[in-house]
Amino acid sequence: MSINQSVSRRNFIVGSAATVGGLSLGFHVPFAIPALAQDAASALPPEINAWVVVKPDDTVVIRIARSEMGQGTLTGLAQLVAEELECDWSKVTTEYPPPGENLKRNRVWGSYSTGGSRGIRDSHDYVRKGGAAARHMLIAAAAAEWNVPAGECAAANSVITHGPSGRSTSFGKVAQAAGRLTPPSDVTLKDPKDWKIAGKPLARLDTVEKLTGRQVYGADLKLPGMLNAAIKACPIFGGTLASFDAAAVETMPGVKKALKVDDTSVAVVADTWWRAKTALDALPITWNEGPNKDLTSAAIRQTLAEGLEADEAFVGNKQGDAKTELARVAAAGGKVITATYAFPYQNHATMEPMNATALWTAEKCDVWVPTQNGEASLAAAAEASGLPVAQCEVHKIHLGGGFGRRGNFQDYVRQSVSIARQMPGTPVKLLWSREEDMLHGAYHPTTQAKLTGALDADGNVTALHMRISGQSILAAVRPEGMQGGMDPVVFQGLTANLPEGHLAYTVPNLLIDHAMRNPPIPPGFWRGVNLNQNAIYMECFVDELAHAAGAEPLAFRRKLMANHPKHLAVLEAAAKGIGWETPPAAGRFRGLAQIMGFGSYVAAAAEVSVEDGQLRIHRIVAATDPGHVVNPAQVERQVEGSFVYGLSACLYGECTVAGGRMEQENFDTYEVLRMAEMPAVETIILPSGGFWGGVGEPTIAVAAPAVLNALFAATGKRYRTLPLKNHELA
Repeated sequence: MSINQSVSRRNFIVGSAATVGGLSLGFHVPFAIPALAQDAASALPPEINAWVVVKPDDTVVIRIARSEMGQGTLTGLAQLVAEELECDWSKVTTEYPPPGENLKRNRVWGSYSTGGSRGIRDSHDYVRKGGAAARHMLIAAAAAEWNVPAGECAAANSVITHGPSGRSTSFGKVAQAAGRLTPPSDVTLKDPKDWKIAGKPLARLDTVEKLTGRQVYGADLKLPGMLNAAIKACPIFGGTLASFDAAAVETMPGVKKALKVDDTSVAVVADTWWRAKTALDALPITWNEGPNKDLTSAAIRQTLAEGLEADEAFVGNKQGDAKTELARVAAAGGKVITATYAFPYQNHATMEPMNATALWTAEKCDVWVPTQNGEASLAAAAEASGLPVAQCEVHKIHLGGGFGRRGNFQDYVRQSVSIARQMPGTPVKLLWSREEDMLHGAYHPTTQAKLTGALDADGNVTALHMRISGQSILAAVRPEGMQGGMDPVVFQGLTANLPEGHLAYTVPNLLIDHAMRNPPIPPGFWRGVNLNQNAIYMECFVDELAHAAGAEPLAFRRKLMANHPKHLAVLEAAAKGIGWETPPAAGRFRGLAQIMGFGSYVAAAAEVSVEDGQLRIHRIVAATDPGHVVNPAQVERQVEGSFVYGLSACLYGECTVAGGRMEQENFDTYEVLRMAEMPAVETIILPSGGFWGGVGEPTIAVAAPAVLNALFAATGKRYRTLPLKNHELA
C-alpha cells in the first residue's frame, strides 16, 4: 500500500521519488552522522510493511511520520496501528522514518505535516490499514508454515493461533517470512466499538524518557566534533544586514568564525554556544533598517480601524440581506446593538527556541531538527544546500513546543544549512537565543471586528453583520490557498455548513466579511489560528445581544441553535457540568461559549470572581465532540493544556510594535499563566462518531470568551480588547 500525494512544501526532483521496494533503513541510529555510522541496514529486523517492524523478541516498532510536540500524536497513532495489528501493547515502541526515505518510497507514509490538529484525523485511515495489512501478512506466514488455511488462524496480543489444532506462534518467529509476502490489496478495518487498544486511556509512550531526562530535544543534541552557532538578524521587520566586523571577535576564546548567514542575519560559530553568543553580542554590526523603522502598534490599529468602515470586503458567510435589515430596524427606531472588539499579535513562545543541526559536504547534507513538517524541512535543507533532494536527509527529533511555528516556517533550517555549508564536513548546531526567538517569529495576526445586530420586539435576532479587519495568514504564508483574493482561513468557525467548522447560529439576515489589511509584520499559524479571536468576537457579542434582549444567555443561544444539535449538545453539557441552572456561590459568576473548529464541536463554561480588581478563574468545564476518541486521557490533557494557552493570551498575551520591531523579547514582558492562576478544569468528552475531529486546538478558542462573559456577569462591564492586563477590572 502506498499513499500518492503531492509534496506540500514545493515540488521535489523527480528522481528523488523513485521507489525503493522493501528497503529498511537504519532508523534506530537516530543521531549518527552517516560518515561515522556503521551500515546498520543489514542488521535491522525485517519490516512487515512501512509501518510495522517486528523484532525476533516480539518487540514491535511502529513508524510514525507525524511529529510529537507534547500533543500525544505519537502515542495515538501507535494505538491505531497496534489495534489493527493485534500486537502486545507492552512491547510497542516507535520511530520516525526520514522524509527523504518517504520520497524514495513514493510517499508511503503520507504527509509529514503536523498542525491544524490533523496528526490523527488526517492519517487514521491509512495507518490503521498499515496495521491491518501487517496482521494479515503475519497470519499468512504462520499459516504457510503450518500448511493450513489462513482463515483458520487469528492473531491476538502478538500471538497467532490456529483454531482447529490449537497451535500457536509469536509475531517475532514469523516476521521474516511475513516481510517477504505481498501485502493484501484491501483490508477491512475494525468498528471502533470493538477497539481494545485504541479508544483507551493508555499511558503515553514518551512519558518515561521525559521524566528521566533521557529524551533528546534539538537543543540537547550532541554529535562528535560538533560546533555551535549563535545568530542575530536585523530586529526591524524588513531590515537587512549591511556589514559586520568579523575580525573584532574571531580571536575571542573558542570562536571559529563570524559569518554572513543570509541577507538579514549574521552568526558566530564557536566550540560552545555560550562563547558563540558572547562573541555575537560583541560583534560590531550595521543594519539597513529598511522602510518599516518607524512602524508602531498605534499605526497598525489605525489601519485596521479604517478597514472596519471600508466599502470593499471579502464575504465569508451571507444569508438574506443583513445591511438592509439593519438599516430598516434603525430607521424604525428598533433595537440595534453595535460593538467593536480587537485581538493583538501573539508570539508562539515555544519553550525550546528554534534550532537545527546540519552537516554539509559536497556530496551530502544531513539536518537533525525538531520540526512540525519533515518534508518542508527537507525542502528547505535542499534549497539552502545547493544539492539535489536525493542527496539530503532530515532526521526528526521530538519538539519542545511547536504551536505552528515549526511548520510552514523553516527559516532556522535554512540558516543552519547555510552556516554548515561554510564549515564543510563539520556538524554545526544553530540555537536561537530567547530574544532572537521572540523578535523573529511568525505572529498570530492582529484583527479587529465590528459587530452589529438587530433585535425584534420579541428579542429575536433578525440581522447580524460581523466585519473583520486585519491580516491574512495565507496571503503571506500560503498564497496558493487564497480563493479569488480571499483568505478562507479568516472565517474559521463562522462559515456555513463546512465540515472543518461552521457557525452554530441561524440568523435570517447574516453577513460576515473581511477587510484585508496586511501590515508588514509576518503572520503565521498560531495554535488555534483564527478560531481564537472569532470565538471571542461572536460569543461575546451573542452575550451582548442576549443582555440587550433581556434574555438568559443559555436560553437565548438555544433559540439560535435549534438547527445545530451537535453544537448545542456540547454547550448543554458544559452548562450542566458547571451547574448553570443553580446559582453559584456568593461572589462568583459564570459565562458560556461554544464554537466549532478543526472538525470538532467544543464549548466551555467558566466560573470567576473579581475582588479588589483582581480576576480569579475558579473553574472551567469543557465539553468536546471530536467524533472519535483514540485516547480519552490524552484528550483531557490537551483540553487542559489548551486552556493554559488560551487563558495566557486572554490575560497577558500581547506583542506590540515600536520602531518597526517587537518590544517583547523575553518572558518578563511576554507573560504566561502561572500555576497558581490555573483554574480547575473538568473535561466532558462526547464522541458522537461518524467523523474525525481535532483535539489540540479547538478548545483554546472557548477559554477566553467563556471567561469574558463571566467577567461581564461579575462587573457589568464588557472588556472588548485583550489582554486583560491592560484593563482596570471593576
